[in-house]
Order: sequence, then C-alpha cells, then structure tokens
Amino acid sequence: MENSSEIVSFVLAAYGNIGGLKYLYFIIILVWYLSICVANTVLIVVIRVDRRLHEPMYILLCNLCVNEINASTSLYPLLLSQMFSDSHEVTVPWCFLQMCCLYTSAPAEFCSLAAMAYDRYISICHPLRYNVIMNTERVFLLILLVWLYSFLSFIFSFSFIFSLKFCGNIIHNAYCDHQLIIRLSCAVPIQSFISNISFLLLSVFIPFSLISVTYMKILRVCRKTSKENKQKAVTTCTPQIISVSNLFVGCIFYFIDFKFLVSQVPDEVRIILPMYVLIFQPMLTPFMYGFKLPKIRQSYQRFLFERK
Repeated sequence: MENSSEIVSFVLAAYGNIGGLKYLYFIIILVWYLSICVANTVLIVVIRVDRRLHEPMYILLCNLCVNEINASTSLYPLLLSQMFSDSHEVTVPWCFLQMCCLYTSAPAEFCSLAAMAYDRYISICHPLRYNVIMNTERVFLLILLVWLYSFLSFIFSFSFIFSLKFCGNIIHNAYCDHQLIIRLSCAVPIQSFISNISFLLLSVFIPFSLISVTYMKILRVCRKTSKENKQKAVTTCTPQIISVSNLFVGCIFYFIDFKFLVSQVPDEVRIILPMYVLIFQPMLTPFMYGFKLPKIRQSYQRFLFERK
C-alpha cells in the first residue's frame, strides 16, 4: 500500500484506451464546448443590450446561462487537456478545484430554476404586486443567495474530503468524481454516506420541492383564468419545466449508474451517463429559452439582422 503522503496527483484511467480516436474526440468535445459558450454568451448579450429584456425573469435567465458556462468550463477544458496527455495525471489541488466547481454548479442550477419558478409564481399569481416584490435589488439579492447557498451546500457536504489521506490515486473516470476519490482514501469515513444524502437533500430535493410546489400553485391559479392567460403561462413556464425534467433525468442516470449498474454496463456508458446533464443541459438552456420565449426570439432577430 502506498504511503498517503506520496499522493500528489490522481490518474484519470478513463483515457487509457482511446488510442487513435483521441483526435476525433478532441474535435467533437472542442466544438461542443465552444458551441455551449457561444450559445449562452449570445443569449446573455442579447438580454444585456435589449432594454426591453431588463426584467427579473431575464436577469435570472442570465444567471442560469452563467452557471451553464461555469459548469461546462469546470469539465471540458480538463477533458481536452487529457486527450493528448501521456500520464493522464491531475494534481490533487486541481482535482479538488474541479470538484468544487462541478458540485457548486449542480445546486446552483436547481436553485436558479427555483428562483425563476418563484418569479413566474409572483408574475402569474400576484401580478399587481410583481414590480414591488421582484424589484431589481431583490433579484440580485436572490442571485447572490443562490450562489451562496450552492457553495455552502458543497462545503457542508464534501469539505471533509480535503482532509482525507489517500492510499491510491487511480480514478476510473474522465473527471474528478467525489465518490471515486473517497474510495481512494486509506479509510472510508462514515461521512461518505452522510455527505451523499446531505448533498442530494440540499442540492436536489429542497430546490425541486420548491419548484414543484410553485408550479402546483401556478396550475391552480391558471385553471381559473382566461384562455389567453393560460397560454401566456404555458409559454413562459414550458422552458423551465423542460429544464427541470432534463435535470431530473440526469440525476436518475447518475445515481442508477453508480448505485445499481456499475458491473452490468460497458465502461463507456458508465463514464458518459453521469455526465449526461453536463453534456446536454448547457446547450438545452439557451435554445429552449431562445426559441420558446417570444420576446427573446424577437430580440435575437433584431440583434442578428437589424444591426447590420
């Protein structure tokens, strides 16, 4: 057994068998990562330059796009750098940094959608008080609370990992996954199980419960309104519902992969499934909101064609 003091880097073993396909993988990952950054940045810029979109809903959407870029940047640059590496090593501090960014972006995603659901609830259920409740100061305070809550969720759940002593350094994945890192410790602590439960509770269950309650209240109000108001509610809420559903599917893939099917699926599937959300969600957000919301779609057209 290796002395724990000698562990200064981890080896990402998932890259060991890509062979000549590394050039193809590199191009695909690079194009996808740049597409995510461009799509989300364009949406942020469109909202920034069009004063008609300076509303709480779109400010919160900008925050969601920032988180999509943050989550993607936490993953894809490491994937790209490892494609042409011979050792596939990543230092312990960098591994911890990636883990911090990834597991902060997860609750930030759910909490951002919860904040947007609350905005829709106030808009639809309390329209006369909307401008008072959702003023600019409160919106930015809400965004600050989203990030603070997300960071504290990570610290509360996984900070014990930073003090672990490791007796191995082979991570059988393409990125620094906290569960695999914990398994490399000389003695797996009891906090391992507790941390998974607390992170699931804080990052997924609580925000998802708030979102569910909010939309149930919206649905109850919409049943009593006119057809026109129902259509407006459906138009503005559909992208958020799709985003939440996609996140929920990603969570199922993640936990099924690690808890039940580890020995029954090919390595490629085992590696890709946990990254489902990081692959599709950052691209889903700008396209869903860009094409589904009429005001943003119109702003896209003005931004891309009328500025010439």
